[in-house]
Amino acid sequence: MARRSVADTARTHAAILERSVDVASIEGLEGLTIGRLAADLQMSKAGLLGHFGTKEELQLAALAAAVQVYRREIWEPAQSAAPGRARLLAIADAWLDYLARDVFPGGCFVTAASAEFDDRPGRVRDAVASAHRRWMAVLADEARTAIRAGELPRTTDPEDVAFGLNAIAMGVNQARRLLGDAAAPDRGWRAMRTLLGSPRARRRRTAATTGRAPAGRRALSDA
Repeated sequence: MARRSVADTARTHAAILERSVDVASIEGLEGLTIGRLAADLQMSKAGLLGHFGTKEELQLAALAAAVQVYRREIWEPAQSAAPGRARLLAIADAWLDYLARDVFPGGCFVTAASAEFDDRPGRVRDAVASAHRRWMAVLADEARTAIRAGELPRTTDPEDVAFGLNAIAMGVNQARRLLGDAAAPDRGWRAMRTLLGSPRARRRRTAATTGRAPAGRRALSDA
């Protein structure tokens, strides 16, 4: 019976997190209220609070869960590519595919959280900033590898590459969510290829652009 109780608790915890991430992707982390989630999940407020204790802890847990999805969708598919430019290209493809498929119902969770908490001091802002810095460091490290291998010009600033890729992705997310620009992923794809030195490559069409179901994750390549 004790094992079943532990398993039930874990399932409930996961269900709360999943709903929290979906709600926060649309309404922001501040939109997470104990009452709203309890009603959505048909739980008591006390029961929900028992899993996280405070709203801030719930926000931090939802952010951590969203970052794990971000890692799974963008970083992990690119790990099989060779370090350097090939991996940056694979990251770019996975990143734009993630945006085009609306993995989160409200668009990119991390982008939304960055805008929501950029001027709000506190633990949540610190956690968002920490996640962003780690991701920028990953991109910059791959750019350094590409520069050392002669795949990017020696005068390239790796921090500029990281900044540029992130800026393009944020622009794609905004164009899709705010302006309804269905062509935004393709524009972003071309912009990222130009930044990484492959302006003439042609994009492999994804399920998001063709309307077909995806045939599993793939390592997207470049000419």
